[in-house]
This record gives sequence, structure tokens and C-alpha cells, in this order.
Amino acid sequence: HSFCTLLPNMAKTPKMFGKWSFDGVSCSDMSLQDYISVSPVFVPHSGGRYTKKRFRKAKCPIVERLCNGLMFKRKGNGRKLLAARIVKHTFEIIHLTTEQNPIQVVVDAVSKGGPREDSTRVGSGGVVRRQAVDVSPLRR
Repeated sequence: HSFCTLLPNMAKTPKMFGKWSFDGVSCSDMSLQDYISVSPVFVPHSGGRYTKKRFRKAKCPIVERLCNGLMFKRKGNGRKLLAARIVKHTFEIIHLTTEQNPIQVVVDAVSKGGPREDSTRVGSGGVVRRQAVDVSPLRR
């Protein structure tokens, strides 16, 4: 098959890196369903401005948020193409070891790995003590 004959099929259903489909990918945690976006995209690089308004980052695809999280510190700072390549290789390893859709594995890891409880400082009269509080779903 030539590339021109495959192009209409690729345009109908976006797959991450041209391999992994978003069909059947869902979040099992009900509180996080509004905050984990599994919208179909080809690559985790949209150039979207997801930080301009409050709560808009919830609409950013979860794989792109993973790439954005990798772009911190030293050599990886600001290099989104490098982060996307790391995620692509990681998805290959996940697929080879688990035989599952890597996007579903990432969604499950995010929903199960986030903190449910945190502590905050409560001070009165110069005395500061720690108070346990619940973590909002957007911060998980």
C-alpha cells in the first residue's frame, strides 16, 4: 500500500503516534473523569494554551500533560520533542511487557497514583500545626 491509500483511514481515527487507539480508553475513578481528557490526538504536541484560564488544563490530553511534566530540570527543560520521544519509547515498552493499550495504562496509573490526602499549615497565636485535608481531583 502506498501512503496515499492509507491517508483516508488515518484521518478518520486519530491514533497516538499512529499506533495506539483511544477506543475503549476510560477512567475508572468517577471523581477524575472530568479532569482526565482522553480526546484522540496524533501526537502529544498541540501548542494549546491550557494555562491561560482556570481549569482549562483539564481539557489538555493526558498524554500531553505527561510530556509537559517531563520538561523540567536540566537537559529536558523546555524540550517537548524530546519528551514526546521519551513517551513514545515508554509506550513501546509498556505495550511489549503488558500487551495492553499504553494510554489505558497511563490513565489507570494517574487515577491510582494521585494523593488522596495532604496536610496544610494551620496557625493560631504563633503556634503552627499540620492539619490533614483532602486533595482536589484536579491536583491528583
